[in-house]
Amino acid sequence: MSEAVSRRRALGLLGAVGAGCAAGCVPEPPPGTQPRKAPAPAPAAATRADAGARVDALLERLTLEEKTVLLHGAPDPAPLGQAGYVPGIPRLGIPALRLADGPAGVRVAKPATALPAPVLLASAFDPALAREYGRVLGREGRALGQDVLLSPMVNLIRTPYAGRNFETFSEDPKLTADLVAEVVRGIQDEGLIATVKHFALNNQEKGRDTVDVIAAERTLHETELRGFEAAVAAGAGAVMGAYNKVNGVYACENKPLDELLRGRWGFDGWVMSDWDAAHSTVASIGAGLDMEMPGGTHYGAPLREAVRGGSVHESAVDLAVRRILVTMDRFGLLAERPAARPARDPAAGAATARRVAAAGAVLLRNERATLPLTGAAARSVAVIGPTGRTPFVSGGGSAHVVPDAAATPLAAIRRRAGAGSTVSYALGEDLYGRPLPGNLLSPAAAFDDRAVDAGRTWTHEGTFRLAADDEWTLLVHYTGKRPAVRLDGEELFPVRQGVAEHFAGGLLGSAPDGLAVRRRTLALKAGEHRLAVTAEGGPRGQRLRLRHTTRATRAADLAEAVKAAKEARSVVLFAYEDATEGSDRTSLGLPGGQAALIEAVSAANPRTTVVLNTSSSTTMPWLRRTGAVLQMYYPGQEGADATADLLFGDVDPGGRLTQTFPADERATPVGADPVRYPGVGGRQEYAEGVHVGHRWYDAQRVAPLFPFGHGLSYTTWQYEKLVVRPGGPRGGTGGSGGTGGSAGLRVEFTVRNTGRRKGTEVAQVYVGPSPDLKLDQPVRALAGYRRLTLAPGEARRVSLDIDARTLSSWDPERHAWVVGSGRREVFAGRSSRELPLRAKAVVATG
Repeated sequence: MSEAVSRRRALGLLGAVGAGCAAGCVPEPPPGTQPRKAPAPAPAAATRADAGARVDALLERLTLEEKTVLLHGAPDPAPLGQAGYVPGIPRLGIPALRLADGPAGVRVAKPATALPAPVLLASAFDPALAREYGRVLGREGRALGQDVLLSPMVNLIRTPYAGRNFETFSEDPKLTADLVAEVVRGIQDEGLIATVKHFALNNQEKGRDTVDVIAAERTLHETELRGFEAAVAAGAGAVMGAYNKVNGVYACENKPLDELLRGRWGFDGWVMSDWDAAHSTVASIGAGLDMEMPGGTHYGAPLREAVRGGSVHESAVDLAVRRILVTMDRFGLLAERPAARPARDPAAGAATARRVAAAGAVLLRNERATLPLTGAAARSVAVIGPTGRTPFVSGGGSAHVVPDAAATPLAAIRRRAGAGSTVSYALGEDLYGRPLPGNLLSPAAAFDDRAVDAGRTWTHEGTFRLAADDEWTLLVHYTGKRPAVRLDGEELFPVRQGVAEHFAGGLLGSAPDGLAVRRRTLALKAGEHRLAVTAEGGPRGQRLRLRHTTRATRAADLAEAVKAAKEARSVVLFAYEDATEGSDRTSLGLPGGQAALIEAVSAANPRTTVVLNTSSSTTMPWLRRTGAVLQMYYPGQEGADATADLLFGDVDPGGRLTQTFPADERATPVGADPVRYPGVGGRQEYAEGVHVGHRWYDAQRVAPLFPFGHGLSYTTWQYEKLVVRPGGPRGGTGGSGGTGGSAGLRVEFTVRNTGRRKGTEVAQVYVGPSPDLKLDQPVRALAGYRRLTLAPGEARRVSLDIDARTLSSWDPERHAWVVGSGRREVFAGRSSRELPLRAKAVVATG
């Protein structure tokens, strides 16, 4: 049963500092929590005392207009293609700030290392690898002229429909907190300011600008907020406010969120708005919003007028400026001689990208020893699918990165298969269309690779006739202003509003040669149709193509794929789902004709491996026909070689699911209730309470397609000799290690590689509810994990400490964490649903 709370009470209690705890409360900060440490400062950074004096001196000299200049974005006079720019004050030596998107690589106009999507990083269950990932982001951001990285994204995977699930980490609060903290540390190790986003409850794209998210105090603390708290504890320099409302108030003017962030957690950096997410001047600055991005709609002239008119005291402006300047000084940006920017190291970035892609890959299914490819099966391979020949590097929107280079999976597989092998290719599904026949229209016209000179306009209008009803997909490829294409008087590709116009996907939005692409699928009746095209050359001229697919071309592609499958010993079929910021998914199934393609190819050759380049969980009505399924998400620029490493067994698939894959779209934590998602009348309720992700499946006894933590290996594993005893750390928001205290638990067990191959395993520990707490609790909560690589026959004794925070629940009456004392059950195993070991131990209150 979920905790219920009124909107008024949620607003009043969200930021309350938990005073007067009775026995069993974990005081703030929790016992055992280490003091929050700033990252290693840049070489020229000042001491705290010097920084305070320097900032005080700057504030005394700044005019009101100059202060407000520092509080909002502006056009960059020398843009680098980044997301934002804040002018400095040259006369006082305050430099400008450049802010770049970057959850999976630094997004600027120049090429950068395109890392695997964060959800793939998270699947490795490896905080040390997350730190390395962050360091690549930090070094590249500094090298590419940036000062602030708008990363990491911390919001939980609450609904599988959310368009940005690939940009974040997990449905699990603890795993998210562990990994986010290390990514923040990694970014800031290199002197780049990390911005944790989106604070808070920005868990969908549909209605994200206006939806009012209603979540109880306890729900907030035990789910969504845990990752943000961990990022603050790791020293994040900035926080980005979300678009949506939280309990009735826009996140960027939400005083309870600010009280929580700065009052309870002690955050001392600055808070910026998401782009155009600020809605006010007085309310926003009063609620702790320090910076409006990307312009000064509310924090430019209106803020100065508010100060002069008395509705905003200038001390509030000073406080916002101070937070920004103190953070800049902490990273050496105000020093007389700021640290030199490093050079890019593309080779090191590529090595990390490949390591992450291989480490996070999840082998979901492997029947009949389909994988790894060995012997004759490795020497005769058919590669099928459009993303077998066009590398799917990253998702769409602000996470999309232009890589230095990206090999195709087909080329990587051919290299790895080696001389004497036969690796064929079949398209399977056409994403970019075939040229229209030259004689299709009357009068005739050539629509493929049409050039329009600068300053000119090209138009053509004609008719064509269909002998029978058909389904067409029409596609326009272009380099300049989008051409107008009208069919029977209807504009096929109208300009859409907002980010939906700009963020068209990481795969489908552009052709392999870089031309922008838009597509439209239509049911056309037999008879005559009129097609009109108008293209403007603009100041630089442009190229365009008009292409199409039909039922006949799709049938031909399918037949070619089936033929290739029959002629090969093994099939590797690449399937895709292109998610992007700005829109949610409309289905959890694969788009287009891919389900039918997989069914037909698997029927022709049961040794078919499906490689999924998808953003989040996927339904698989075709699953039982396949030999193997390898989940690669969006694998970054080195995804092709990493995929080949896994297919041929050079690397054991050591990734595990960080989100539950549902068996049915209706059987998810939000799937059967529109009030939970996407909301009704602009209002959405987190009625699942603390039962987010795998916790909901356990509480409702719903069988998933694949559970949280699931992942197969090329070897076999055995778990033995579980021992649980009181001990371990008492507090903390991060990882599962620590020492001292008596309120935690120490868990020990043995993991043995019982197979014939070296392998990687992720051992997982879950804890059951406390009998002493009269609060709704998860059936099992993730309490710890350990990534292990063992040789054949090797065994290792694993020791994990479960801290008091993990053993606690948030008590909405006390407004504090309360240790779940009493006899608790502990489970160990390979996933949230495969837990062969269990034991009980008493948790003390200290």
